[in-house]
Amino acid sequence: MSYVTVKDVQITFELELSVGSTDDERQIHTSDISRPGLEMAGFFNYYTPDRVQILGKRELSFFSSLSATEREDRMVRLCSLNTPAIIIAHGMEVPVELVEAAGNIGIPVLKSDVATTKFAGMLTNYLEGKLAPMTAVHGVLVDVYGVGILITGKSGVGKSETALELVKRGHRLVADDLVEIRQVSKNVLIGNAPKLLEHMLEIRGVGIIDMMTLFGAGSVRGDKRIVIVIDLEIWDPDKLYERLGLDDEKMKIMDSELTKLTVPVRPGRNLSVIIEVAAMDYRMKRLGVNAAEKFSRKLDSAIDLETSQNDRKKG
Repeated sequence: MSYVTVKDVQITFELELSVGSTDDERQIHTSDISRPGLEMAGFFNYYTPDRVQILGKRELSFFSSLSATEREDRMVRLCSLNTPAIIIAHGMEVPVELVEAAGNIGIPVLKSDVATTKFAGMLTNYLEGKLAPMTAVHGVLVDVYGVGILITGKSGVGKSETALELVKRGHRLVADDLVEIRQVSKNVLIGNAPKLLEHMLEIRGVGIIDMMTLFGAGSVRGDKRIVIVIDLEIWDPDKLYERLGLDDEKMKIMDSELTKLTVPVRPGRNLSVIIEVAAMDYRMKRLGVNAAEKFSRKLDSAIDLETSQNDRKKG
């Protein structure tokens, strides 16, 4: 099961440690967070202790109005052995009752100067990205004109060589050989390279090359949303390939469906230019310009006109 350590969160958001330690590899297993407002009022029936607890100005202002006995009770019940961390937002002071209750069972208490709602949103987005369902696909992921394209195909078909040519033409490499894909939401897939293979590209006959060293930091990026899959396959003269682009083929990865283009490979075909055109065509379609549909409408109009003229001649 995937997880994020509390130390990762502390480093990412530059949080100040007020109580306990984050060096014990304490783990967060859910992207859901909790703002225990009702719990401050004593209602713990649906309390979820396994979430990160965020206390902001509203919760702590109400907490300060309670009696000393109530304040101590609330913090003792809030601090569970399953609680990964408690974060004080909005620059509020950590209550002494929380210092004592969290310190007794070793829960780290962290502080942030960011407003509570904003910080909760930032933390949720971060955890959703890190804890999203993940799979791995053999292929190459590139960023072409801002469009994330996953290039697939059998070994030796030319995926890495095509990616190299794209980088030389000013585009960016995300991952080569193995692409880790996280589904952060329905039909939203984010791809990245495994840590071991970051910035690396394998070219048969040359070996492993470091793209960032050779072409600079602008030639690579850490991750990218995948919107198109381009499958390279050796040209089959007996196969009918898509000529107009009216029928969208789909590829399913986890629970998401992506547009898939099958591009035949044969001597003389410039694959990098074809992929650039595919990326530009995708952007045009997003803007409502579909060349295939436009051509189809014009063709239908021409056929209707010719049919009409022939009917008049016969009449």
